[in-house]
Amino acid sequence: MGKVSKDSTGEPIEGPGFEGRYGETGGYTIGFEKYSEHADMTPLFVGLPDDRCQSPHWGYVFRGKLLYHTADGDIEVTDGEAYYVGPGHTPEIFPDTEIVEFSPTADFQQTMDVVGKNMGSMG
Repeated sequence: MGKVSKDSTGEPIEGPGFEGRYGETGGYTIGFEKYSEHADMTPLFVGLPDDRCQSPHWGYVFRGKLLYHTADGDIEVTDGEAYYVGPGHTPEIFPDTEIVEFSPTADFQQTMDVVGKNMGSMG
């Protein structure tokens, strides 16, 4: 059995209005994320198929609201709700949101490689 906690993930990844802590166990990346500002992440996925995230995610919203934009419509998730979103989405996250999210590490890493390049080119 593997386990991950916020405290066991090491240093956070930080950006304007964002803090994320990530750990891996059992082939899944577990992310503990906090947002203090609105974030429409659509530009970060440019270059992936259909310019959308290609990793599935399972998660839980402790507080706040997130919106997944998909080809089939939007999925809104708020306080106290668990969710699943498949490949082919872009996330929009609202201020004062805190989530935990589970993603298959291989799919997540392929997506994050592109996200990292896009973040670097945005300055």
